Amino acid sequence: MLPAISTIPLRQMASGDLLSLQVYKFIGAYPGKKVYIQSNLHGAEIVGNAVIHQLIEFLLRLNDTDLTGEIWLVPVCNPMGTNQRSHIFSSGRYCVYEAKDWNRIFWDYEKVADDLLAFAKSQINLDLNLVRKNYLSLIQEKFSQLLDQINSPSSVPYTERFRYQLQSISLDADYLIDIHSATNQGINYLYYFRNREDSAKHFLLNYGILLDTYDGDAFDEAFIKPWLALEDCFAQLGRKITFDVEAWTLELGKGMQMIPDSVEKGVLGVKNYLVQKDIIQISGFTLHNSTSNEMTFKIRSNVKKYYAPAGGMIQSRVELGSSVQAGQRVYQILSFNKEGKLPTVIDVCAEQDGLVYDVSTNYAVNEGEYVIGIV
Repeated sequence: MLPAISTIPLRQMASGDLLSLQVYKFIGAYPGKKVYIQSNLHGAEIVGNAVIHQLIEFLLRLNDTDLTGEIWLVPVCNPMGTNQRSHIFSSGRYCVYEAKDWNRIFWDYEKVADDLLAFAKSQINLDLNLVRKNYLSLIQEKFSQLLDQINSPSSVPYTERFRYQLQSISLDADYLIDIHSATNQGINYLYYFRNREDSAKHFLLNYGILLDTYDGDAFDEAFIKPWLALEDCFAQLGRKITFDVEAWTLELGKGMQMIPDSVEKGVLGVKNYLVQKDIIQISGFTLHNSTSNEMTFKIRSNVKKYYAPAGGMIQSRVELGSSVQAGQRVYQILSFNKEGKLPTVIDVCAEQDGLVYDVSTNYAVNEGEYVIGIV
């Protein structure tokens, strides 16, 4: 099966060079759900590009009759961030011109929607598929109004142009997968939203973190938040529903690296998810029993990030992926001074039990800089 490949212009640079997106659309023989998968929204988080490449090679070997619906793949979705450098180091987490995190810029329909409760009342007795169709039409209509300002003489900052392009090709998806990695060093896990635990297991990862609080500015949040809000409105009216709409952020390994184990886990997890969702049918594919997958779920609001109480060098830090107990030493700071005194060693202990899911890459820290994350 060959994809339809389209190129979307993003930004003309001062030099005249043009930055673009490239979208690979695999369209099945039978109508069905739309899956949208992107990678490299943060410039240093490149592992998803290898995952998407392997997914493309995998889909090329299938027949269109093996695919129900469509799969859109967008590697290197943020060329501005991907190309950003400081000496030999890739950062690309922020749009430095506007001082904004590339994954905190997205448009959230709920923030501009008219009375959602009134809309829910008008749909209370309708079939769920029809409700979804009607609501998506409302979202798309409001979203299309953004183009008027973009094309006006005053126009808008680049981040607003950029978000418009990404959201315009993903807004109507049923399932959205945004592939990241730790900016520092991290374990393999995913972020998910409420009532989606069973689907989370399809990715075959060991850990999932529930986004129990969110503001809608991140890519996955902006996509699913309006649907969660409408579910809440229906619940107020006595109708309990869950839309078949899902958003995932996969966090795979370390920044600036494509670790083979993380790539392998990402590819296997996405394949299994697509099979479990009846998007693809593969003869000979070993379907993993997701319900028996031992996945540990954590809560985002329980994440504790530790920042250096003094400047110095990190030593004796606990291993990434290890479990710690409250009161246990998690790292030391070898702290120097310019006061005629001997260097000191400062022990930093865990405030709570938890899992070490993320650690800093740099072992030299200034006071107040990030060292370790425990959930």
